[in-house]
Amino acid sequence: MKNTIKYLILLIIYLVCGVNLQAQNYTFRNVVMSDGLSGLLVNAIYKDSEGFVWLGTDNCLDRFDGVKVRHYEFRGVDSGRKKRVNCITETADNQLWVGNGIGLWRLNRANGQLERIVPEKIDFAVNTLLPDGDILYIGTEKGLFIQKDGQLLQVLTDRNMLAACNRIMDLCLNEDKSALWLATVQGLFSYSLKDGKIDSWHFQENVPEADYFRCLTRIGETLYLGTMSQGVVRFDINKKSFSHTVSLGCDVISDISSDGKETVYIATDGNGVHFLSHKAQQVARRFCHDVSDKEGIRSNSIYSLLVDDRGAVWVGHFQAGLDYSLYQNGLFQTYAYPPLFNSANLSIRSFVNRGHEKVIGSRDGLYYINEATGVVKSFVKPVLTSDLILTICFYEGEYYIGTYGGGMMVLNPETLSLEYFARGGDTELFQKGHIFCVRPDEKGNLWIGTSQGLFCYNKQAKQIKHFTSANSQLPEGNVYEVSFDSTGKGWIATETGMCIYDPASQSLRSNVFPEGFVHRDKVRTIYEDTGHDLYFIREKGSLFTSTLTMDRFRNRSVFSTLPDNSLMSIVEDNQGWLWVACNDGLLRIKEEGEEYDAFTFNDGVPGPTFTNGAAYKDEKGILWFGNTKGLIYVDPKRVDEVRGKVRPIVFTDILANGISFTNPSLKYNQNNLTFCFTDFAYGLPSALLYEYQLEGVDKDWKLLAAQNEVSYYGLSSGTYTFRVRLPGNEQSEAVYQVTVRPMIPWWGWALSVLLIVGIIAFIRYYVWNRMRRLLTSPASAISVSVEKTQQKDQTIEQAEVISEESSIATTEEKYKTNRLTEEECKELHKKLVAYVEKEKPYINPDLKMGDLASALDTSSHSLSYLLNQYLNQSYYDFINEYRVTQFKKMVVDSQYSRYTLTALAELCGFSSRASFFRSFKKSTGVTPNEYIRSIGGTAKEE
Repeated sequence: MKNTIKYLILLIIYLVCGVNLQAQNYTFRNVVMSDGLSGLLVNAIYKDSEGFVWLGTDNCLDRFDGVKVRHYEFRGVDSGRKKRVNCITETADNQLWVGNGIGLWRLNRANGQLERIVPEKIDFAVNTLLPDGDILYIGTEKGLFIQKDGQLLQVLTDRNMLAACNRIMDLCLNEDKSALWLATVQGLFSYSLKDGKIDSWHFQENVPEADYFRCLTRIGETLYLGTMSQGVVRFDINKKSFSHTVSLGCDVISDISSDGKETVYIATDGNGVHFLSHKAQQVARRFCHDVSDKEGIRSNSIYSLLVDDRGAVWVGHFQAGLDYSLYQNGLFQTYAYPPLFNSANLSIRSFVNRGHEKVIGSRDGLYYINEATGVVKSFVKPVLTSDLILTICFYEGEYYIGTYGGGMMVLNPETLSLEYFARGGDTELFQKGHIFCVRPDEKGNLWIGTSQGLFCYNKQAKQIKHFTSANSQLPEGNVYEVSFDSTGKGWIATETGMCIYDPASQSLRSNVFPEGFVHRDKVRTIYEDTGHDLYFIREKGSLFTSTLTMDRFRNRSVFSTLPDNSLMSIVEDNQGWLWVACNDGLLRIKEEGEEYDAFTFNDGVPGPTFTNGAAYKDEKGILWFGNTKGLIYVDPKRVDEVRGKVRPIVFTDILANGISFTNPSLKYNQNNLTFCFTDFAYGLPSALLYEYQLEGVDKDWKLLAAQNEVSYYGLSSGTYTFRVRLPGNEQSEAVYQVTVRPMIPWWGWALSVLLIVGIIAFIRYYVWNRMRRLLTSPASAISVSVEKTQQKDQTIEQAEVISEESSIATTEEKYKTNRLTEEECKELHKKLVAYVEKEKPYINPDLKMGDLASALDTSSHSLSYLLNQYLNQSYYDFINEYRVTQFKKMVVDSQYSRYTLTALAELCGFSSRASFFRSFKKSTGVTPNEYIRSIGGTAKEE
C-alpha cells in the first residue's frame, strides 16, 4: 500500500512538472573573436538551405560551418555604424541577401564578394528582408520595396517618406499570402498584395513608444509583436484587437520568431531567451545567464535569435559573441528515471539491467531503481566501505556488489538492506579487499574473482571453495575476469595469464593452451558471440578471437587507426553487428571491418570514454554501455534510419599554396593543397570524426578526429581525387577532383619530340646526300677531296692547340705580376676571414670585390688571386656562403619568426629571391623551404 501511494504521488508530481521534466537538455558553446568571429555584437542570424549559418555583426557578414568562421566584408563603406548587419535571407534561387545600415547587398558566390544592389534607389538602412519564392520584400527606413521579375516597386504607408510609419522594422505574410504585415515604429500596417490597399492599427497605451514595434511573427491568425517598452503584444487578425502576453521580466524585445504552429521564440535585451506556448500562453522554456552554469548562455542582453530546423538554439549577444546549443541526433540516450534519478555525468563502472529493476554502480556509489514501484535508493559511504563499484551480479534473488578496497556486499531488493558477504570465511578479504568480478554458472555456483584468488560459492549447499596459485593451476595475481561459454567451460583471466575451469574434473587447467594463444597476456574481458566465437580484450594488444576448441585463433583488426590498448568492452546486436566500446569512442563493425560505423557526441554519446566490461544487450535487443558520463543505451535498429538523414559533406574551401581557388586545373607549382569541409553537425568540434583518402597518394582511408581540414604538400603533376565522409557512411561522401599540370604540358613535349625528329631527319638527309655525291664522283676527285679534308682537319686541330695554349697563357699573364707566395696567401686568407666574420660586410647587397680589398688594405688582383687560385672559389661563391650561414642563424631565432623568406634573404645581403634560392641550393643541396621543414619550422611565404 505504501509503495502504491508513493508511486501515485510521484506520478502526480511528474504530470504537474512534466513540461520541465521532459524538456530537452541544452548545452551551449560560445563563439567569440578568438574563434574567428569578426565582432562580439551579433545582430542577425540566418541558416541557409545548404546548412551554413550566417552571422551579421557590427562590421561584417560571417559564415560559420561549425568550426571555422569566414568573413565577407562590405567594401567601400567607411562608416562602422553603417556596416552593422540588420538582416540576412535567401531567396528560392539560392541568392543570399543582406541588409545593413547603408543599403541592400547580395553575395556573389562565384568570387565570394558582397555586391551593392540598386544603390541609386536604396541608399539608406535596410531593416528587414522577407523572401517569398523569387519575390523579395524589403523593409527600409523609407518605406517598403518589392523586388519581383527584375523590377523594384516602392510602397509608402505615408506620402511623407520621412514619416515614422515608413520606418519598417519587420515583415510577415498572412496565411494565404494575400496581405503583407508591416511592423513600424509607429503602428501596425497591412498591405494588400491584390489591390495595394493599406490599413493601420495602433496600440492605444498612454506610454512612450507604445507603438514602437521592433519585430513581428505569426502563428495562425495571431500576430506577435515585439516592442521597445511593452514586452510582447498579441494582435488578433480576425478581431483586429491588441492584447498583452505574459510578462517576461524584461519589456525590451529585440527579436521574435516562431515555429508557425505552437511556440513563439522571444529574445529580450536584458532577461535572456523565452519560449512562449501559443496555446497555453505560458513560458514553456527560458534561457538566462547564470554565472554558475558553464554550459548556459553567456549574457542576458540578446540581439538576435534563431531556432533552426533541427531545434538547435542560436543566440546572438550584444557584447558576448554567439552561443549555440550543441546538436545531437538522439540516437543514444542517457538513462534517467525522472525526477528521482539521472545517470548523466556519473562514471558508470558496472550495472545490472533486469527490465524495470536496475542496479547501477559508479565511482560515486551504488544506485537501486525500481521503475515498477517507483523506488529509488542510493548507497554511499559510510554504508559502503568503498564507493568505487567494480562489478554487480544478480544471484539467487539478491545483488552481489564487488568493490575496490571495500570487499563484497549483498543487496536485498525486497528490504533494500545492504550487508557484507559473510559466507566466505575470509572476513578480511570480503570486507576490505578488491572484488573484480562476480559471475554465476549454469550449475548454480557463484564465481568470485578477487585480489586473493578465485572463489566458487554455492548458496544452496552453503559451500565455498577457494582456488589459489598454490593449490591449483590458477596464474598468480588479481583475478580480473570469469566467463562461462556455451559449453559450460569457464575462462579465468588473471594479472599474469589465463586458465580454464573444466566442469568435468572440477579443476583449473593452465596447460591446455596452444602456442600463440593469449594465455600469457593480461586479459580484462571475454565475450562469446552468437556464432560461438570468443573475443578476448587485453590490456595491451589488439582484439583476439578464437573458437571454443582453440583450433582456430588470430588477432582481429577492429579499425586500422584504433590504438591497440583502447578496447574496453564488446557486445553483439541482433543484426550481427559487433559493438566495440573504447576509451576514445564507440564503433560497430561487421565482416572484418569492411562495414563499420563510429559514434560520437553528435549521436548522443555524452563522452568518448567507456568503462571496462560494461556492455549489455537486454531482452528487447537494446544495447547498454557504461560511460564516464552516464549509463547510455541505443536501439541498433534505428542506426540506419538516423544515418540515412545525415547531410552530405560539403567543401567549404579548397586552397593551393594557402590561396583559395575555383578552377580545379592548377599550375605545376600550385602543388600544396588544403581541403576544408563540414558535415554541418554543429556539435562539439572535438567530437568531429571523418575519414578521407586522396587517390594516388593514400592507399587506404585515413581517420581524422577533431579537425575539418586536410593538407598535402609537394604533389607531383597528375590528377587527384579527394574523398571525405563520415566513417563507414558512403551516403555522406563528398568528392573533389583536381589536376596539377606538369611544368611542360603534353603539347610542349610533343613539339620537342617533333623538333628532335626533324633535326635527326635533316642530318640524315644531309649526310646521305653528301655520301651519295662522294660515291658517284671519280677516284681522282675522291683523292683530292680526301687530301683537302685531311688538311682541313689538321688546320682545325692546330687552331685548337693554339687556342688552348693562348687561354693558359692569358691566365698566367693575368697573375704574372700579382702572384702571391704560400705564406702570403695564408696571411691574407686569415685577415679576410677575420674581417668578414667580425664586420659582416656581406649583408650589404652592393658589396664589390674592390670594397673588400680596400678594407683589407690590399689590391683587387691580390684578393682575386687568393680566391681563384688559392681557395679555388669565385668571389660571389665565397660571399654567398657567409650569407647562407647568416640565414640559417636567423631562421631559428624567434626574433625573425614573422619575416618572410624574401625579407630574411635581403637581411642576409642577397639582392634577389632568385639568387638566394640558387645560392642556398648550391651550398646545402636543398631548398630553403625543405631546410626549414627539416628543422621543424614553417616557412612564411609572401
